Amino acid sequence: MAHESTPPRGLSRPGIWVRGAAGVAVLFLASELLGRAGIVDRSYLPPASTITARAFELAGDPDFLFNVRVTITAWALGLLIAVAIAVPLGLLFGSVPAVNTAVRAIVEFLRPIPSVALIPLAALLLGSGLKMEVPLIVYACSWPILFNTIYGLDDVDPTAKETLRSFGFGRLQVLLRVSLPSAAPFIATGVRLAASIALILAVGTEILSGFGDGLGMFIAQAGNVPDGTVDVLAGTVWAGCLGLIIDTVLGQGENRLFRWHRAQGSGAS
Repeated sequence: MAHESTPPRGLSRPGIWVRGAAGVAVLFLASELLGRAGIVDRSYLPPASTITARAFELAGDPDFLFNVRVTITAWALGLLIAVAIAVPLGLLFGSVPAVNTAVRAIVEFLRPIPSVALIPLAALLLGSGLKMEVPLIVYACSWPILFNTIYGLDDVDPTAKETLRSFGFGRLQVLLRVSLPSAAPFIATGVRLAASIALILAVGTEILSGFGDGLGMFIAQAGNVPDGTVDVLAGTVWAGCLGLIIDTVLGQGENRLFRWHRAQGSGAS
């Protein structure tokens, strides 16, 4: 007689943090050993302790913190504008098939164009700073939010929509009362993905543009200075920490707001 296999239980939150910390510790020790042992030239890979100490020093540097604020400002503005544009468009495309069919070819043409390829054109037309960064971030971040919104609408229970229609509710009321709440977890996932893209693009745009302010500009300038590797890697550590903080905050918020959605998914499996 065959026995049903019990699905493995997921790690608890402390377990996840412990494993994550263990991974960071292994990477730290490997970098430290490679730097100390001279296996890799210190001018290319300084010891991890040196990089970490410099990263802490930068926390007290007003000029560096100004650059971090510039990057965070571009990230936040670009992400907020992308949400304000992509969510309504996703609701429109996902709820009106005729519109979705009409714009599908244009969307599929524009979506594969990488944002970094537009940096020279944006710099030429818009200049430097937020005027250039924000439009590029909006362009890159709109796609995951847009498509997750459409996918969320496709996942809405048709019975719930038909029930409201049978009580005389119109299309807009069904959209706001049933479709949008049901699609909200998908939209939140799209925003979380877009948040990472926004930070990558903000830093990358600053590095590739070659002028202006921001964390990416700090990294780019440090790379042009003799013995600037420590600053380059310390700035990269800061970028990684910002990404980790952003993803953790959004992930925790998503879990708390849409705990019911996770419970439904667990019950259905």
